[in-house]
Amino acid sequence: MGYPDEYLCDMQALLGKGFGAFRAALQEGGHAALRLNPLRSGAEALLHGICTDVVPWEPRGRYVREGFRPGADPLYLAGGYYMQEASAMAPARVLDPRPGERVLDLCAAPGGKSGQLAAALEGKGFLVANEPDSRRARALAGNLERLGVANAAVLNQLPERLARAFPDAFDAVLVDAPCSGEGMFRRDPETRAQWSKANVLGCARRQKAILLEAARMVRPGGRLVYSTCTFNALENEENVEALLRARPDFAPAPFSLPGVGDARDGCLRLWPHEIRGEGHFVALLRRSGGAPAPVFPRLSPDGEARHAWGQLLSMVPGDWPRPFGGWTPRFAGDTLWLLPPGMPEFKGLLCLGAGLRLAARSGRILRPHHALAMAADPARVRDRMELDPVQCALYLRGGTLPTPCRGWTLVTRHGLALGWGKGAEGILKNHLPKGLRIGSGNAL
Repeated sequence: MGYPDEYLCDMQALLGKGFGAFRAALQEGGHAALRLNPLRSGAEALLHGICTDVVPWEPRGRYVREGFRPGADPLYLAGGYYMQEASAMAPARVLDPRPGERVLDLCAAPGGKSGQLAAALEGKGFLVANEPDSRRARALAGNLERLGVANAAVLNQLPERLARAFPDAFDAVLVDAPCSGEGMFRRDPETRAQWSKANVLGCARRQKAILLEAARMVRPGGRLVYSTCTFNALENEENVEALLRARPDFAPAPFSLPGVGDARDGCLRLWPHEIRGEGHFVALLRRSGGAPAPVFPRLSPDGEARHAWGQLLSMVPGDWPRPFGGWTPRFAGDTLWLLPPGMPEFKGLLCLGAGLRLAARSGRILRPHHALAMAADPARVRDRMELDPVQCALYLRGGTLPTPCRGWTLVTRHGLALGWGKGAEGILKNHLPKGLRIGSGNAL
């Protein structure tokens, strides 16, 4: 399928002499990439022969050999890496979250950028990952769980509702706005076929409204990154300029990306004919002032949650709780959660989960949750079972395994957690959630 003539005319006007190289790049294949997850150590050595070069603007980004697909790769299922287009790694790098900060990803699904932001926080502070579409919000929650992110809340809210709840609340906010997708045309013929000037105008109107709501949630002195995967100025620079007119307390901030270059007036484009990646636009804005984000009331566990926490510690022995010192166990319905310090409650908001999902309660029975298996450091869990390739394939299909283990056991491959099993009478019963099991295929 060709490219819309009107779109090509717009690109020629935007690029001038560079249009020829851009047009040639559209005829080339894309560059697949992944991002290593630092919450899972040791994955890179196991990807030998798959990864090629480092993505210049993301130290954990790796280009991968042509044709690579994760499929049933246990490293992928264990959260060792996330398949992410190289240019899409740029906005989170520009936002540059620091451990201990409060970070909001306002349009977060499917979760690649949220996982990148959470990794930068190193388990300190917290991330609010919001997605207005309920189906996509569930996928977002699943991806963050697979990556072992414990200090995040996943919300399913419209931006204006969130802005009313959390004015001036975040140190750093990312708005990776829904857009016309011009930067992805090379990879996505369907998006290309849907392009029209009317669609561009509609996207720009929605983005402008989202960006204004996002600005309300940045604390004085905080940072706001606005990004799209499109090229036209209407969805990019013009939206940034509209925000700056409406909010004179915001100003463009300088930045640069290795392998890309320096921003101009706080804005930078990634072009497919200049880098190994698709098209992206990133803008960095900073709010004046220096007031700290508000302090949310400290949450305290009730007696029920304390009792369940103690029960869980006896069921899953080891010193895995040590990195979660100062966190608070709380019940929400029949689910036991562990909340990081400073995380607010989300009463009145559609919240799919906040903090680390520890266990589920059914009557008097408590079972450790899959999220705990993914977030706990395997080396700190006393009872674990390392699988060989044949056992791994069987486990991922939902099968039982012979084992000398008794009780709740963390199942690992290459030292990375895959999920729980429960050993009794020489058999390990499979507790991998049914929705995560694979139908067939070999697990390496």
